[in-house]
Parts: sequence; structure tokens; C-alpha cells
Amino acid sequence: MAEFIPVPPFDLVVFGATGDLSLRKLFPSLLHRYLDGQIPPQSRIIGVARSELETDAFRQMVHEAHLKFAPKDHIDEAKCADFLKHVEYARVDATAPPSEWGALKSALANGNGNVRIFYLSTAPSLFVTIAQRLAETELATSTSRIVLEKPIGRDLASSRAINDGVGAVFDEQRTFRIDHYLGKETVQNLLVLRFANMLVEPVWSRATIDHVQITVAEELGVEGRADYYDKSGALRDMVQNHILQLLCLVALESPNTMDADAIRTEKLKVLSALHPFDAKSAATKTVRGQYKAGLVSGAKAPAYAEEVGHPTGTETFVAIKAEVDNWRWAGVPFYLRTGKRMGVRRSEIVVQFKDTPVPIFGAGAGAPNKLVLRLQPDEGVRLWLNMKEPGPGGLRVKTAPLDLSFAEEFGGVRYPDAYERLLMDVVRGNLSLFMRRDEVDAAWTWADALLAAWNESGAEPFLYPAGSNGPTQSALLLDRDGRAWWDPE
Repeated sequence: MAEFIPVPPFDLVVFGATGDLSLRKLFPSLLHRYLDGQIPPQSRIIGVARSELETDAFRQMVHEAHLKFAPKDHIDEAKCADFLKHVEYARVDATAPPSEWGALKSALANGNGNVRIFYLSTAPSLFVTIAQRLAETELATSTSRIVLEKPIGRDLASSRAINDGVGAVFDEQRTFRIDHYLGKETVQNLLVLRFANMLVEPVWSRATIDHVQITVAEELGVEGRADYYDKSGALRDMVQNHILQLLCLVALESPNTMDADAIRTEKLKVLSALHPFDAKSAATKTVRGQYKAGLVSGAKAPAYAEEVGHPTGTETFVAIKAEVDNWRWAGVPFYLRTGKRMGVRRSEIVVQFKDTPVPIFGAGAGAPNKLVLRLQPDEGVRLWLNMKEPGPGGLRVKTAPLDLSFAEEFGGVRYPDAYERLLMDVVRGNLSLFMRRDEVDAAWTWADALLAAWNESGAEPFLYPAGSNGPTQSALLLDRDGRAWWDPE
């Protein structure tokens, strides 16, 4: 069982503390780290929002949110109450002048040298304003850190404006751009799998790998995020950050060390090698979709246009044939796919190897080897190999998986989820799993070119029924290459 090492005492200020992300993810994550003894008793957690609340009422809100969003957690009420004693609330309007930030200044008084962290769980349009106010009120010290939730802008220009504004107060070594996918066990295990196993690295290239698929499928629709999502779409919301980060970890070269900048420099090289899109290539190598009414898990689901309340050309599904122009990956397509209201919730990476050069067991015997890394819902790794099917009557080849389920292999012990791990990394000052500014710039440069190509074409997204695997054109994208999506039942 992993040992949970306490972090230094800290003061964590969560802006947007009454929002969905804070109540659903951040505060439950902090609670679990407290229960496992990682958060020292001198630490303080201060929720900040515009709502008129007293600290006791906010604590009750945090407690009720945990009961709602994590009903299966069996937590000692006394220990939970002890955690809530470390939670405070300060009413602050982020856009108000510095003179109206007195409540937060009072809450942060007598910090006793604690690490000071500002977590911005707000709209990106407030990032620069909050950073400026923190400087004007002298709440941002020379050692304070800031955490920025995605999306950082909606294109390269707005992203640079945000990074410039925040960077005027917090230098790069104190800016943590969070992508929770990088905190998942399987994602981190990908680095260990590749660079701690001599069996794997020699076959990790175009010489033996046929193609790579990355799928992030959601059963949910836009829920309460319709206003944000309709201005963003699937490319900005998922591909530009989450999926490109996963692609980087599959494709990067070995860093010389596990130092944060060594890893991030290798990721930047991959992003810089992504082949750019123009109108012609976007038409043949990408598919945009939008869900219409259908059935998801047996329940009726409305069309996207119904959920947002008006007809719209925003994509809720994207499939992309991406290419990395370097020596290791030339000629190996990376098929990227994400969508809402799909049939099954899952996030996984599939590395498909080339077929054997000579089919000595007969045509169609077995299937190409696959390495499948499941990020959610059940984290684990499966390597699909061809074996002899047991029994008499001739030699028959059967494809079967070698299965490493984290839940089974490590005894069903509860391990920290992505936000828990990343929050503790912020306190430690470990930037390894956070995006550097030049990474964000490179990702937006590639995404902007694709967005421009789509705008130039003027084509509307293809419709697909809620509860399906996306529009038919997505399957055709691979079929033209003689391949198919990995969609296990």
C-alpha cells in the first residue's frame, strides 16, 4: 500500500467556491487527503464567492455536496466535522476594487508562514482580474502559487492575453495550469510502462505500431454548462487540452530525468510536430458531430439544440486523424475521438500493433496485438495477445487479454483520485503534471488552424443519435484506411 506523506502546512483559497467543480471535486478531494493524514492541522482552506454566506452555512454546503456527489463514501462523521473546522468562507466579488477585499485579507491574516495557494475555479475571463487584485491587495506574496482551471482562453490570442496578465503577478514557476486527466493513475503509469520496461520501449515506434486511438466518451450532455459549452464545443473543451496531453504522453521521447521541465519539454516537441490542418485536410481527416434525441442507458435524452434552447452549429463530437511529423511516428496515425451523449462512458488509449508479416496459422487467425489503457471508469491495462485455444482437434488461435486491473491487483485499496493527487503536487511545488505556457501556445496554434478550416468550409456538424458511438462518418474516417474504432461491448 502506498504511503501518504504529509505536505507542508498551507493556506488554500478557492475562488468560485460555491460552483459545481469546487463542491463536486475540490472539497471532497481535500477531505480525503485530510482523512489520510496528508494535510497538516495548521492548514486552512478558504472558500471565496459572491454569495452572502456565513462560514457555518458554507461548511454545511460543503458537507451536503459530499453526501450528494459521493454517496458511497463511508466517512466517519466526527472526522468529517474535524475537517470542516479548517474550512472558512470569505465573501468577495472578484471584480470589486481592492478596498472591498477586506474579508479575504482578514481570513489570510496570521498565516504563520504557510504555503499560500490561490485556486481559480472561475470563468477564464476572471483570471487576469483576480491576479491583478491579489497583487493590488498585497495578498500575492513572492512565494504564492496560482492554479488555473482549463480552458485557458478560447484561442491562441485570448490564451496569451490571460497568460500575460497572470504572468505579470505570478511567474512561470508559480503558475499551475491544471488538467485533471494528467493526475489519473493510468496516465502516470503510461510513463512507467514505457520507460521502466525494456520489453516495451524497443517496440514503441512506427516499426511495430500500426496506429493509436484515444477515446474520451461521455454519457452526459451539457447539463448546467450549456452557456459555456455552446461557445466552446468539443474541440476547445476536450481535444485542445485533455486529449492532446494524452497524445503527448504516448508519443514523447524519453526525458533525461523526471524533472518537471524535462517532461514538459518533450511534450512540447510532440505538440510542435503535429501536422497542421487546412481546409482540404480538415474535410478528409476530421469529423464534427452533434447529438440529436435518443436513448442513453435506456432513458430518453433530448437533442443538443433542445438543451441549449436554440439551433446551433456547435460540435458535441469530434473525430480527428492526427499525424506527428517526426522520425519515431511518421506514417502512424493518431485517431482522436471525443463526444457527449455517447453509448458508454469511457476514456482509453488503444495502441494497435502491426499484424505478423506472414500468417502461418492461416488468414484471419487471431488479431493484431493491442495495448489498451483504460483511464475510466475502471482504471487498468490490458495487453491483447494471440494464444492457442485449449483442447484437442487441431490448433486454433484465440485472442485473449493479459489483464492488470488496478482495483484487483492492489487489493481494492482506495487511492487518491486525480484532483487529490494534483492538489498535493501544488502544495509541494511539483510542476511535472501541469502544463507549461509554451505547451498551451503550441496546442492552441494547432487547434486554431483546425477551427479556421472548419469555419472556412461552413459545413454543419453531422447528427448522431444520443446513446450511439457518434456519426457514421466517424467510422468511415477509419474505414477508408482499412481500420476500425475499438468499441468493445
